[in-house]
Amino acid sequence: MPKMKTHRGAKKRIKVTGSGKFVIKHSGKSHILTKKDRKRKNHLRKDAVVDVTLKNHMKGLLPYGEGR
Repeated sequence: MPKMKTHRGAKKRIKVTGSGKFVIKHSGKSHILTKKDRKRKNHLRKDAVVDVTLKNHMKGLLPYGEGR
């Protein structure tokens, strides 16, 4: 069986933690920031952990855990 290919867009955007969780950046922090309050923008700064229900989908995109 041939090797699976890594999804190149996912590799650039998703990181895999040591415990196997997937971490991504929040969206909505690039422009139109004047109407967003400070608290909202501060929360968008932090990384988001991908929900457990999408774990199998992420494993398909990154079959060898290349987000590390």
